[in-house]
Amino acid sequence: MAHERIELAAVLSAAEAAAPVASLDVVARNLRDRFGARYVSFLFVDLVGQRLVRFNEDAVGRQRQASDQILLAGSLYDQVLRTQRLVRAPAGEQGQRVIAPVTNRGDTIGVLELSLPQVTQDILEQVEEAAHALAYIVVTDRRFTDLYHWGQRTTAVSLAAEIQRQLLPTAPACEAPQFSLACALVPAGSIAGDTYDYALDRDTLHLSITDAMGHDVNASLMATLLVNASRGARRAGADLAEQARRTHRALLEHGRETLATGLLLRIALAPAPNSSTPDTRGRYGCARARSRSSNSTSACPSASTYRPPTRFRTSTCARVTASCCTPTACRNAGRRPSTFPT
Repeated sequence: MAHERIELAAVLSAAEAAAPVASLDVVARNLRDRFGARYVSFLFVDLVGQRLVRFNEDAVGRQRQASDQILLAGSLYDQVLRTQRLVRAPAGEQGQRVIAPVTNRGDTIGVLELSLPQVTQDILEQVEEAAHALAYIVVTDRRFTDLYHWGQRTTAVSLAAEIQRQLLPTAPACEAPQFSLACALVPAGSIAGDTYDYALDRDTLHLSITDAMGHDVNASLMATLLVNASRGARRAGADLAEQARRTHRALLEHGRETLATGLLLRIALAPAPNSSTPDTRGRYGCARARSRSSNSTSACPSASTYRPPTRFRTSTCARVTASCCTPTACRNAGRRPSTFPT
């Protein structure tokens, strides 16, 4: 085990020393040298989770071709991503084919595929560790190069969609002991106006889903205003009602007389102190506190003086497993789709 840790530290150190675009080559060479692999390749999941794009040393730096794209549904790769377990299969005279998931905290980046002359349990464990390390390498290096973004695109992306995607969290999925979250926007190449956002505190999961009117560049610009206004308020420590108010003010001042709808949620991850978990729901940034045990609703201050052209519903919920947007996104979490409380 100590030797394996040394090998893993060595590959991480070598990847850090290389240029960000050369990290995949560094890992591939390391695996060939350690296990005598006949080939090593990495396959990216595309933006909508329908195809894989194969990367190897020959693919980097040249034009993507149709042969580099593989349909995911029903494939062995699909099984690996859904189960998040390494799979081995006979490869004829080539020996054994080994496929391992490359995932970081629930974000399924892709798979690592090798052809090995012989396979032992010790080798399989080391391949799993290498795939896990590769996930961290990709997450780090994709900040510095378009290589990994290129690997996710199997269709043309409109200007509105390009603007929109810069608003989204870096990872479309997140897993923690208390929850699993998976998000997606489809169709990936032409989305505009729709966004999601999330952030994790020590005991709270913050979520937002917003929809700016329209399906063009103007909608994407309004989505930029929405997301950054609510995100800025959240990062300043504002509660849900204040987040909605600040987003409302931003639309009034800069929204070009458009409108938007949105849903802001705050999910408590810490265990509730008693069985009466507060459930806060409201519109226009005004929250109503309702006790599940008594099913009563407290009085809410009038929102008549606060009539925004945008509608937000704010919620504070108990511990949940959450997914948003589409069932396709649940491929990332490997779970059946679930919905937020209404």
